[in-house]
Amino acid sequence: MEYVILAVIIAVVAVGAIAGLVVNGRRRKPLPPKPEAPVITPPREPQVGEESAAPTEAPVQTIEEVPLPEAPEAPTAPEEAPAEAAAPPAIEVPEPTAGRLVRLRSRLSRSQNALGKGLLTLLSRDRLDEDTWEEIEEILLTADIGVAATQELVDNLRTRVKVLGTRTPAELRGLLHEELVALIGPDADRTVHSTKHEEGPAVVLVVGVNGVGKTTTTGKLARVLVADGRRVVLGAADTFRAAAADQLQTWGERVGAHTVRGPEGGDPASVAFDAVKEGIAEGVDTVLVDTAGRLHTKTGLMDELGKVKRVVEKHGPVDEVLLVLDATTGQNGLVQARVFAEVVDITGIVLTKLDGTAKGGIVVSVQRELGVPVKLVGLGEGADDLAPFEPAAFVDALIGD
Repeated sequence: MEYVILAVIIAVVAVGAIAGLVVNGRRRKPLPPKPEAPVITPPREPQVGEESAAPTEAPVQTIEEVPLPEAPEAPTAPEEAPAEAAAPPAIEVPEPTAGRLVRLRSRLSRSQNALGKGLLTLLSRDRLDEDTWEEIEEILLTADIGVAATQELVDNLRTRVKVLGTRTPAELRGLLHEELVALIGPDADRTVHSTKHEEGPAVVLVVGVNGVGKTTTTGKLARVLVADGRRVVLGAADTFRAAAADQLQTWGERVGAHTVRGPEGGDPASVAFDAVKEGIAEGVDTVLVDTAGRLHTKTGLMDELGKVKRVVEKHGPVDEVLLVLDATTGQNGLVQARVFAEVVDITGIVLTKLDGTAKGGIVVSVQRELGVPVKLVGLGEGADDLAPFEPAAFVDALIGD
């Protein structure tokens, strides 16, 4: 037992000795060498008897002596010529209105082919039976002369051909000419009343629906009046259509006519009132008022047209109310005419685009519908293609030579 205890003690001591040797061995491992600090050698001070070198001083400049960088030269703008006042547009001299329809007769060629030549061809047949007279009626109706006027014309032609026995082309042409002129009405007053009177300038209202060429017609009418020696002021009362006032002003500037205008979307009656006031102040002969291109189906707009007329009449009477109709619309134009006649007293008709239609008979039917004469017809897009209506010259153009 004692030997066992002694052996255990010896084993414990041996283990402790071995552990100590291991720990000491680890502690004795050399560490990595430390980096050597750089050796700084201080500058040697001058010793006694040695001459020290004089320090070299850098030249120092004062702020006044420091040169400043030169500013880049600004580019010189080219010298502009002195602005000249814009030259006023050249005043044009419109063509004289006398005989203008005769000069423009070639523009009626389409109506001539459909109406005049067709009638002369039928009337020149060897035998004028019922079928022939029915064809004559069809041509007249197609030309928009109207039912009542067609029946009247056919009855007169049948009677005169039967009684007079007229058969030669020249005789038939003369007969047809007389009957058409009588149907149109040669004695109607077709003068556009535009002469200044005691109350002031003559006032002409131009009315019509959108798309018939109303503003353009107003501008061309100004040229007609200027050509006849009138001084004119234009009123741009179509304030609802974009650029209508600009368009009318351009027409006025061409003939030296002043244009009174208002704000876009403003009160048309106010513009019309100011235009007449301006015309009185300038002492002109005629004031032309271009009204809004209103739709005849809108009662409120038609009431507004009546308001324009009432407001203008505060200065004096309205001398003319001209209704502009598109000749190509046919019977629809007659519907428009009826509605406008209920609102204002129409005194005359202006038929536009008569050169582009085969329905020259609209002249007859619209006069009969309203009981007022056609006073002007538009026969093209040129500035002087608006002509005073002359029944005899118109019929001459329709039936040809």
